Amino acid sequence: MMGRLSQDQGQLFYSFNLEEAVPGDHLVREIAAVLDLNWVHGELAPHYPSIGRPSIDPVLMIRMLIVGYVFAIRSERALCREVQVNLAYRWFCGLSIEDKLPDHSAFSRARNERFGDSDIFRRVFERVVSQCIAAGLVGGEGFAVDASLIAADANKRRSMPGADWKEKAIDPESASRAVREYLATLDDPAYGAASSVTPKFVSPSDPAAQWTGAMKSAAFFAYADNYLIDVKFGVIMDVEASRAIRQAEVGAARTMIDRTEARFGIKPEWLAADTAYGSAPNLDWLVNGKGIAPHVPVIDKSKRDDGIFSRGEFAYDKERDIYICPTGKTLKTSGTLVNDGATLLYRASKSDCGPCPLKSRCCPLSPQRKVPRNVNEEARDVARAIARTEAFARTRRDRKKVEMLFAHLKRILRLDRLRLRGPCGAQFEFTFAAIAQNLRRLGKLTGRPPPPTRATCVA
Repeated sequence: MMGRLSQDQGQLFYSFNLEEAVPGDHLVREIAAVLDLNWVHGELAPHYPSIGRPSIDPVLMIRMLIVGYVFAIRSERALCREVQVNLAYRWFCGLSIEDKLPDHSAFSRARNERFGDSDIFRRVFERVVSQCIAAGLVGGEGFAVDASLIAADANKRRSMPGADWKEKAIDPESASRAVREYLATLDDPAYGAASSVTPKFVSPSDPAAQWTGAMKSAAFFAYADNYLIDVKFGVIMDVEASRAIRQAEVGAARTMIDRTEARFGIKPEWLAADTAYGSAPNLDWLVNGKGIAPHVPVIDKSKRDDGIFSRGEFAYDKERDIYICPTGKTLKTSGTLVNDGATLLYRASKSDCGPCPLKSRCCPLSPQRKVPRNVNEEARDVARAIARTEAFARTRRDRKKVEMLFAHLKRILRLDRLRLRGPCGAQFEFTFAAIAQNLRRLGKLTGRPPPPTRATCVA
C-alpha cells in the first residue's frame, strides 16, 4: 500500500538533537575538532568596557567568519542568511536552533574597531599555524614563496591618471577609511615605498590598489596576496598583502621570513621561488643575510644571441679579482662603482684587444671589452650552482604547492576579487582565507570528530 505523509495534526512537543543532525563526515566536524578559540576572550578583554550592555560574543563572530571563508560565502549578509538556515553551520558556531544571529552590520563595525585595534585575526592565524606545527605538518626544512594578483574593488571608469593624483592635497579628516589607510602606508616598503614610479591610473576610492597588466590581459586594479608555505604539507606559514609590483612582493617575502623566524623560531634551510625573486640584492639577503640556500632562478640578462661573447664566456678569478677572456687575457677593475653603486666594470687592455683574432666576436664596436660584475655576484653564483643540482629540480616541483593554494583560493574559496577596500581590508581577507585553507588542511589530516553528546533540545 502506498504511504502518505500524515499532516493531520502537528506534535505538541518535539525532541531534537542538533549534534545528531550534522553528518559525521561533514567538514565542519573536522575543523571543529582542531579549532581552539578559548583564548580569544582573554585576548580581547582589554578592548571591551567593564560596564554597559553585553556585546556580541567575539568567538561567535570569528566562527561565523571562518564558516564564510571555508565555504566561500563571500558576503556577510549572505553569511548570516546561511547560518540562519544551515544546521551544520549553527552547530559549528555553538548556536542552538532558537538562538538569534548578529546583524550583518556588526561584522564591519567590529572589524574596523575592536578587532582591528587588537590584531586578533593575526593572532588566530598564528594559533592555527602553531597547531599545524604541533601536529607535525611543518617540516621547517624548505619553504616556498609566491604572490598572486587579486582584483581590487576599484572601477577603471572612475579612476584618474596617476600624474593628476595629489596625495598631499588630501584632507585625512574628510577622507574615506581606504584613503586614510593609503596615506598611512606611503612609507611602507610593501606599498608607497616599494617604487617611486607614478602609476598609470589611480582609483580615488582605493588609491593603494595597483593598476597592473601583469596577467597579460586587460589591465585592472589589484593587490598582491603573498604566501610563505612549508613544502612538507603545504601549510601557509605567513601571509601578507602588498602592492601588485615585484619590488613590493620581494619586500613582503622578506617580511614573512623574518616574522616566521621571530614568531615560531623556524628558519628554512632553503627557499624556493620563481625568477621574480632572483634579483641580486634579494639573493644576497638570502645567502649572506639569512644563511638560506636560494632555490631561485637568477635574473640574468647577460646572455647574448648575436654571436658576441656573453659574460659567461669570461672566467672570474676570485683570488686575483680579475676576469680572463677566451684567449687568456685579463680584465681588471679600478674599483669604481657604477649603476648607483651596484656594478663594477672590468676592462681589458686596448693593446690586448686590438690585435686579437677574436675581436669581431668580442668587442667589434669598441676598442676594448668591458665586463660588468654585480657587487652581489657571489650570491648569484651560489644560486646558479644550486640551479644545476638535482635538488633544484625537486624544489621546482615543491614550488607548485603554493601555486595550487592560489588556485584553490580563487576557484574553490572564490576569492578572485576583494570586497573590502584599502590595505587593511586586503590584509583581512587574505589572512582569513589563509586561516580557512590551513584549517581545512589541518582538519583533513589530523582532525577527529568529537563523540556525539546526548543533550536534547525540547521545543
